[in-house]
Amino acid sequence: MGSSTSSAPVDYEWSFTDEPHATRRKEILAKYPQIKELYGHDPNTKYVCTWWVVSQLFLAWLLHDVSWGFIFVIAYFYGGFAAQALFLGMHEISHNLAFAKPLHNKLFGCFANIATVIPHFSMFQKFHMEHHQYQGVEGIDSDVPSRWEGLFFTNSLKKTIWVTIQPLFYITRPFFVKPKTPGMWEAINWSGTIVVDIMVFYFLGPKALAYLLLSAVIAGGLHPSAGHFIAEHYVFIKGQETYSYYGILNLLAFNVGYHNEHHDFPRIPGSRLPELRATASEYYDILPCHNSWVKVIWDYIMDPTVGPYSRVMRKSKDKRQ
Repeated sequence: MGSSTSSAPVDYEWSFTDEPHATRRKEILAKYPQIKELYGHDPNTKYVCTWWVVSQLFLAWLLHDVSWGFIFVIAYFYGGFAAQALFLGMHEISHNLAFAKPLHNKLFGCFANIATVIPHFSMFQKFHMEHHQYQGVEGIDSDVPSRWEGLFFTNSLKKTIWVTIQPLFYITRPFFVKPKTPGMWEAINWSGTIVVDIMVFYFLGPKALAYLLLSAVIAGGLHPSAGHFIAEHYVFIKGQETYSYYGILNLLAFNVGYHNEHHDFPRIPGSRLPELRATASEYYDILPCHNSWVKVIWDYIMDPTVGPYSRVMRKSKDKRQ
């Protein structure tokens, strides 16, 4: 998928209309009201997430006394996929799609977080809901890179660094865009994850904890599964702000690649998004999509016309008036 622009972006792509998903959702529901039957949680999500948590902790135990090189290899070829699956499992949970009750989803989200070292689920849920409600809105949607990112990460070398350390930006950027005061759930989330970190370090040793941390860092950087971070909303074709991906890596990613479908219907769990697409195929088959997350990363780094500024941004309605 190539870019239609001819020069490096020096600013965001500004839009003066609302994001397209609410409009498409209304049209699709008018034509296919049975889609509402797809709403609701998927009970299998809790089992899948539990598998990834247990397998990561088990591997941390197995690797507690091996060479650093072997730890890196396992972290890249297994841990990266496992950590990314947990990130996207927490994404599902943040939409209350693992259990019927929000309380149970919050508690389970804190549990899913314990194998990724850095506590973030509770805050992520808050910021992610704003991303859906205010997609691309300046000063609210912290999924959009900051201006200094757009101005600094402008060539292939710098963009490679940016891709590699993406988790750092995802964790810290929200606190600069729209800070939130930590509450009870942040205390539960942070204390639970940190206690597990301490226990892993104390009982299994520093290499065990390093494996879990390295898996999480790799999962957000130069790793095939991390391609979705760029594929979802970075503008590769002018005017198109959300892209889907229908490839095999969706099997490990709760179908997050079905991203137009997800934004259109955030109350449908990932396991049912293929059914949504099949039902309303005339709406989705015409949209540009990505065929490879690896190629997305390569194109983002090597294409001089694409960078952190390649995002659709819009002013808040108050500022438009």
